[in-house]
Amino acid sequence: MFSTVFTPSRVIAGWAAAVALIIAVSNAMGASLSTMVFMLVLCATPGIVIALLAHSAPSPSVAQILHAAEKNDRS
Repeated sequence: MFSTVFTPSRVIAGWAAAVALIIAVSNAMGASLSTMVFMLVLCATPGIVIALLAHSAPSPSVAQILHAAEKNDRS
């Protein structure tokens, strides 16, 4: 059930909507432009980091780490 509700496109759309809502609320509260830019950067940074990490090599499993350590001990 969760795999159909939390598809990547819906998660990204929800995150973008949350960022837009935060900016709109800060604008309605009379925040300065520098504060709104800071909030935008603060909200956008985790998404950018996740996007950069998503295309990297997958992390090794525990079995792969233990197997590599076992090979090094025999040498």
